This record gives sequence, structure tokens and C-alpha cells, in this order.
Amino acid sequence: MDYLTKYGYAPDQEAIGRALEIIAANLENVASEQVYKDCFSMMDLTTLKTNDTPESVEKLVAKVNAFQESYPEWPLPASLCVYPNFAATVKNARKCDVNITVVSACFPSSQSFLEVKLKECEMAVEQGADEVDIVLALNSFLAGDHEAAAEEIRQVRRCIDEVASRQGRSVHLKVILETGLLRTPELIANASFLAMEAGADFIKTSTGKVEVNATPVAAYVMCECIARYMAVTGRKVGFKPAGGISSAADALCYYSIVSSVLGKEWLNKEYFRFGVSRVANSILSAVEQKTVSYF
Repeated sequence: MDYLTKYGYAPDQEAIGRALEIIAANLENVASEQVYKDCFSMMDLTTLKTNDTPESVEKLVAKVNAFQESYPEWPLPASLCVYPNFAATVKNARKCDVNITVVSACFPSSQSFLEVKLKECEMAVEQGADEVDIVLALNSFLAGDHEAAAEEIRQVRRCIDEVASRQGRSVHLKVILETGLLRTPELIANASFLAMEAGADFIKTSTGKVEVNATPVAAYVMCECIARYMAVTGRKVGFKPAGGISSAADALCYYSIVSSVLGKEWLNKEYFRFGVSRVANSILSAVEQKTVSYF
């Protein structure tokens, strides 16, 4: 499927480069206490370490539970993002209004049997996941079998919707494109349209587990695709940069890209998330004007 022709989109690398230069030059003007707090409220606060344990995850949840006692003027992060086997751990320890996000479907490689991927997603939602982040099946996509890659997303979509429906709730699906392995803007755009058309509520840059993760160019292309998809279909899809976002300046950059390409309607946790494990303290430090290491 040639999604670029279908949606009438072609990435203009020169125009994107110019736009990103303007954004980079204007970051100091964007920085404000309110914008930093808005970025904080759109974080998927993430722990995806090999040595995560129930105890370490519970400690992170406890910090979030107690956060507004120490910082009453700050919002909570949007969600806590963990491996799927910790969904119940977060659910049982959570005492505040943050969602439970899981990475699933054999994250980060998506290299397994579809039945295994579906079972993992099913179990995660059964145990409390509010949001499920999966990786595009690059084994199919990069081989040119776009239909197989899309069908995996559709089947995950149906699976999590069926479980959530039995529980009387809904679950968001984010699809990670792993843009660092998609070598051209055209590949990133095709993957973006494929994921949205197959049912993604969000498209996400990266797992954070490969050499190249989120980049401004990939983010800009993905946001342009979201805008084009919205113009053609009328459906709003969210955007999540993740992987390598470690400073308050990084957060401002991606905030500015979304603001520039998609507009204010996307600058909220319903349509914009950051996947972060390190940037929370950086944002806190930028506003508090001192080094903060709360998380």
C-alpha cells in the first residue's frame, strides 16, 4: 500500500529542516512555568529496566502517590509506564489519578508469534492496564508486507477492546514505529499512516531500546501525518515522542513541534504524551530553580 499517495502527503525535508531551525531558535521564548507544568502533566513516567521488581515499581508508585504533598502546585504525570507483568502491581499500589500504561506484544522487538503478543496484551488489560503500547511489526513492514503489519495492529485493537468492554471501560492503543530503524522520512510517514488506519489512538516514535530513538525530524513527519490523516478522515490521533528525551529543553522542543504542526488542540494528555524516565526531574529543576531529584 502506498499510503503517501492515498493521503496526499510527501515529506519535504528542506521545509522540515527550516521549520525545526526556527523552533530550536525560539525555545527560550517558549519556556515558562506553565509550559513546563503542562509538559509534566503529559508524561508517561516510565520504568523499563531489566532489574525492575515489584518492590522497585511500588516505590515509584509511592513517589507519584505522594508527589503533590511535596509539590502541591504541580499536576500529576499522565500515567506510569511499566512492563505488562507489573500492571497489577501499579493498580494495587496506585492511590491517585494516573493511568497505567504497559508496553506489550513482545516489546521491544515485536518478534514472536501473534498469539503470544495477543495473550500478553489480553492479560495486561485484565490486570488493569489503561493504555497499551505495542511495537509495529517491523519484520513484516520492512519486508514490504504492509497488510500483515496492519493486521497485527487490528488484532491487538480487537483484543484489548474486547477485554476492556467486559470490564466496562476503554483502553488506549499506542503504536511504536521505532523510527530510528526507518531510514527515510517516507518510511516513517508510511508507517504512521498504516498504524493510524489500523486503529492506533497514538503513534509513538521509539522504544528507547535501539541506537537512534526520538528525533525532531521523525516527530515533525509524524505530526504532519497526523494532521493529514485528521484532514482526510476526521479522526484525531495522538503523538508520543519517547526514547532519549532527557532534558527540559528536549521536552520544549517536542512541545513546540506539536504546537507548530498540530496546534493547541493537541497540547493535552488526551493527544500528546512524553515517554520519559529521566526528564521529570529536569522539568522540576527548571521551574524550581534548583536541582531536584524527586524521581
